[in-house]
Amino acid sequence: MATSSSCFSLVSMFESYLKNTFTSTGLTPKSIDIDSDTTLHYWSPKQPSKLPPLVLLHGFGGHSVWQWSKQVQCLSSHFTLYVPDLIFFGKSITKSPERSEVFQAVSMGKLLELLGVARYSVLGTSYGGFVAYHMARLWPDRVEKVVIVNSAINLRRKDSEELMKKAKIEKIESLFMPDSPAELRTCLRLINHKRFPIYIPEFLLNDVLNKLCNENRKEKLELLRGTTVGKEDIVSILPLQQEILIVWGEDDPIFPLEKGYDLKELIGDKVTMKVMLKASHTPQSENPKLFNGIVMKFLFGSTKAI
Repeated sequence: MATSSSCFSLVSMFESYLKNTFTSTGLTPKSIDIDSDTTLHYWSPKQPSKLPPLVLLHGFGGHSVWQWSKQVQCLSSHFTLYVPDLIFFGKSITKSPERSEVFQAVSMGKLLELLGVARYSVLGTSYGGFVAYHMARLWPDRVEKVVIVNSAINLRRKDSEELMKKAKIEKIESLFMPDSPAELRTCLRLINHKRFPIYIPEFLLNDVLNKLCNENRKEKLELLRGTTVGKEDIVSILPLQQEILIVWGEDDPIFPLEKGYDLKELIGDKVTMKVMLKASHTPQSENPKLFNGIVMKFLFGSTKAI
């Protein structure tokens, strides 16, 4: 496992910059105990707002500021944003032994209930999409619209096995929770359409591992093992009642595009799907302008543009 060799951290400096992008839009970091076991850290506006509420749920590659900076800059003018760190990411923690994505969804629901948010839409990417799906399933009267981004809720056991074979890894944790510079290089090449430099300094890769992967590492590995997705040979998905938007990068090798098309047929009757060309697993970062436009059009309808 990587260890830190210096107090200087480029990753920490960049995270400070990302936090500034959040605060510059009027968001502020807060923490709240949602029950006796669990404390959630989240970003929301400093002042109350009458704009429609929108919840952004990040994936496994770092906590909220690492995945939504390009969205909060655009969407904060149109929505009251709630951007939580999922449990064991950032400063969100629990003493509960629960580790499933359903537990994450229930915790997010408790947060919004405590904040007095009665109706809201949810946008989730990858692992965050698993959580968004269960929020919509559990509370059809509270979740208005759902956006799912490159999130194969319909993953089967054989899909996980094919992914490991394609990535040349022996366990799925090596992809979502890399433990060495070599594993991190593999992860970075898979999640981004744009080609990474042939050589990335090892000190920088170690810095990323220390700051983003090794914090709460044991618990994050338990989260991966605790997901219900990709563990069975048969997909069992309950259709959602809400309007749903599925956004998928056409070149995603982690959750291939075909899984998006299959999900569209399974998840409900009111589903729109948009495929982003020249994008991989993180289209919200790879082409934020196009991504934000797609999301805005869906949430507001064709009568409002950015």
